[in-house]
Amino acid sequence: MRTRFRPGMNRAKEIVSGCNRRRSSARLAAALVFAVSGVSLAAAETWRLEAWERMLDYTSPSHPLDHQPLDTAARPWRLCALYPHLKDSYWLSVNAGMVEQARRLGVALTVKEAGGYDHADGQREQLKECADGRADAVILGSVSADLHTPAVVEVGRRIPVLATVNKVRPEGIVAMAGVDWYRMGYLTGRFLAERHPKGSPTVRAALFPGPSVDGGSASKMRGFTDALSDAAVEIAAVRHGDTGKLVQLSLIEDVLEADPSIDYIVGAGVAAEAAVGALRARGLQGRIHVVADYFTHGVYRGIKRGHILAAPTDQPLLQGRISIDQAVRVLEGRPVPKHAGPDVILVTQDTVDGIDLAASLSPPDFKPTFGVPAPGVDPDGTANDRKPN
Repeated sequence: MRTRFRPGMNRAKEIVSGCNRRRSSARLAAALVFAVSGVSLAAAETWRLEAWERMLDYTSPSHPLDHQPLDTAARPWRLCALYPHLKDSYWLSVNAGMVEQARRLGVALTVKEAGGYDHADGQREQLKECADGRADAVILGSVSADLHTPAVVEVGRRIPVLATVNKVRPEGIVAMAGVDWYRMGYLTGRFLAERHPKGSPTVRAALFPGPSVDGGSASKMRGFTDALSDAAVEIAAVRHGDTGKLVQLSLIEDVLEADPSIDYIVGAGVAAEAAVGALRARGLQGRIHVVADYFTHGVYRGIKRGHILAAPTDQPLLQGRISIDQAVRVLEGRPVPKHAGPDVILVTQDTVDGIDLAASLSPPDFKPTFGVPAPGVDPDGTANDRKPN
């Protein structure tokens, strides 16, 4: 069964039914395999994914995919991963997924972070450093949808370049792990639209979607506004900024100072986390509500405690694992889903206790990890005498 997401409202209308069909199809496929083989699937891990026919084209047809990740790599490959930053726990969860999968497969991983979405030049240099070093492949979590394209094409002539999470141009990219951020925005907006349907009293929302230059904010905004096309929700303000907590808190304080009569703060995970404290300090908790447009540890705690109403999760830890699996498959010439990602799930106060946190959030004791040695090889490619666990 295929689902096509088309631009505009046609695309938006298919999102909810498409999510349900993908989950049902994946479960049916697993049940059929079990029935025919008579063998339990418990021994083989399976990721329930969505795969797009055309890489980095979310308007192309997609289909559910039951993907079995590799158990081990044929050799201790050296992978280099680039992140926009590690300022919030979203990318920490991506980091945790990559580290987990690299250790499982026995490959080396070097991680570099740019320091923020306004550091495109620095990340471009990091990309070249990976290629000039001893990396066998690069996994790019880009700070920009298109600024790195020439560098990606150049590096791609020497080693494979894969994309993760943030959308980029397809030139020079061999595989992508990510979800449609339009859907993230749409599910966020639909949550508000169902609370405030057309004909009910109008409410006003201030939006803090993150930086305007990344690979997701514009798509999120389109999805969000499409979902509100038939709702009694007015967008009172939009403020873009880097996803550092101090930046987001400053933006929120400015809006609250200028317009304290807003009813909702809707924003990136870090913005939602900052909003909880800002509203508490002003005595506005309960009058102004908070909704996040992606899922972090702080957002999870906020939903559990009743301070944040809802947030979609695109399961970032699983996306990190997918990227490592893809990279090893590309290097070893194995079949690889060119563009795949997890399902997007809306988490609310009613559903938060039932979600699979292990696919979305890094463990509580996980710290940013910038190097994973493979057995016998350090991330930089030098030999060591350590033995595998």
